[in-house]
Amino acid sequence: MTIWTDLAHNLGEILSYTPGSPMLFSSGLFWGLFLLFLPLYSLLRDRRRQMIVFVVLFSFYFYYRCSGWFVLLLGATSLFDWSLSRLMRRCTSAAGRKACVAASLVASLGVLCYFKYANFFLWNWAALVGNNFEPLELILPVGISFYTFQSISYIIDVYKGRVEPTRTWLEYAFFLSFFPALVAGPIVRADYFLPQIHNSRHATRSEVYTGLWLIILGVVKKAILADYLAQYNDLIFNSPGAYSGFETAMGIIGYTMQIYCDFSGYSDMAIGLALIMGFKLAQNFNFPYKSQNLTEFWRRWHISLSSWLRDYVYIPLGGNRHGTFRTYLNNFLTMLIGGLWHGAGWKFIFWGAMHGAGLAVHKASLPWLGRLGDSWPVKAISWFITITVVMLLWVFFRADTFGDAVTLISHAAADFSPSYLVPFAAARTLWLIMLLLIVVAHALPVNFWNRLGDMFVRSPWLVKLLIFLVVVQCVVELQEQDVSPFIYFQF
Repeated sequence: MTIWTDLAHNLGEILSYTPGSPMLFSSGLFWGLFLLFLPLYSLLRDRRRQMIVFVVLFSFYFYYRCSGWFVLLLGATSLFDWSLSRLMRRCTSAAGRKACVAASLVASLGVLCYFKYANFFLWNWAALVGNNFEPLELILPVGISFYTFQSISYIIDVYKGRVEPTRTWLEYAFFLSFFPALVAGPIVRADYFLPQIHNSRHATRSEVYTGLWLIILGVVKKAILADYLAQYNDLIFNSPGAYSGFETAMGIIGYTMQIYCDFSGYSDMAIGLALIMGFKLAQNFNFPYKSQNLTEFWRRWHISLSSWLRDYVYIPLGGNRHGTFRTYLNNFLTMLIGGLWHGAGWKFIFWGAMHGAGLAVHKASLPWLGRLGDSWPVKAISWFITITVVMLLWVFFRADTFGDAVTLISHAAADFSPSYLVPFAAARTLWLIMLLLIVVAHALPVNFWNRLGDMFVRSPWLVKLLIFLVVVQCVVELQEQDVSPFIYFQF
């Protein structure tokens, strides 16, 4: 009896929420549960109602393992917004429909602001009036920014007639809580995703293998490249000014590559998991460090967020319909909101504001840039300026404080000496190799990666198995004892 009691106790500990240890796509526990989930899901795929119930239950459990009892908040949000969408559908007056939208926005943004921004606003108010500040004991629900934006877009799309409200709460809960995209995106749009729920089509063999390829790519990016690069990057960012200018500069470059691999790796895994299940999520990254200007960068980086901001912030502000100055101002305000979405801090506001200013500068420079032509020296200089701006702004994104970011940048510039290269390469050989691999990956044509994916899909199952085992072995060899959380989990 003791054996069964101990077994039940251990199983309960494994399956229950542990604060500070969310269930990650790169963890063995998730893959064990997913392998148990997949056969039953396949059996239910043709039974739409049972399939929806099963996936919603699994998605809610997944969120519970990520954020504990905040799963109740997710459930309440989905029920409230679904009820408002149904009420809006029956409402005949324009005022009533607008009231439904207003109620949804107040509720969704109110909850988001309370958990994410309350302490930030209270701290600034206390500093303004000279009072002592006692922070509220708040824990940020994982992924609240992502599913809040999905909820807002759904309500607005229903109001504008772009989508019909779902017939049942379960269908809407399926959309809002779909576990591959729940905690770190891509941000799912209702008009793109909801029609897929009613499609009982199973994933084809090609889609399953393409999904597996994306998952393997995601694991390589996150669990091998990003996590290994992070070990050195954290040393630099946790001790601003303690290392030489060259080492600091390498940490800045390293974080630039780390955040790309971390976030795009998560997106690859999310898209791959959904594809195996027969659902398609939109592309979220398209080699952003190839960009030759900031406008292009935001068409390639976190595409689901940048397109959301365009459609639900930039265009409602007026877009480019009210003259040159308003266009620049709308770009600036949109990116300011995007910066604040990422975090409650002046460094995030500055990060968004500088990207907004950069977008305005680029648009203002277009007539002059057009006269320069499209030669390779012009492209090279444009790329260098763009990647430099992006890297420097990532410092504000990563540093603990605004002051730390300034210290890191100024130290890297004032104390930089190429003489550190040889000893650095000797001490950090594998780190440099991984950094260069990411650079080369961006330098290769996109068609190369498409052909590589096609080769994997067409390869024999034994080749797929060997590739998978090699990747797993690399993860085991290089990973630290604790699985590092995804950077965007905090948003």
